Amino acid sequence: MARNNSGMKSATGLTGSGSRDWVLQRISAVVLAVYSLVIVGFFLLSDVNYDTWHGFMMSLPMRLFSLVAILSLVFHAWVGMWTVFTDYVKSSGLRLLLQTVVIIAVLVYLFWGVMIFW
Repeated sequence: MARNNSGMKSATGLTGSGSRDWVLQRISAVVLAVYSLVIVGFFLLSDVNYDTWHGFMMSLPMRLFSLVAILSLVFHAWVGMWTVFTDYVKSSGLRLLLQTVVIIAVLVYLFWGVMIFW
């Protein structure tokens, strides 16, 4: 578990280590950037219609890549929001409320994304 400024353990850090969270967020940013480039490339290099879009997005490689991108988005968002909340929200009650809202939203987006592609 990560330790906060007061030396107390925090169960809300993703990996329990600030440096591991930092590395995970950077890796997830690269995955999201590459995913964005692939999508933009598809639109620039293809004659886009429903059939080509559906075929592209429902191919196994894109479904897997989309799943990795969704997981990367979840990790990236959580680490980013956790960092902002721990740095700028001093009230532990408000911070816990905000973290709970973000966790619920991120899990909803994760399950929704998985349902869309699988």
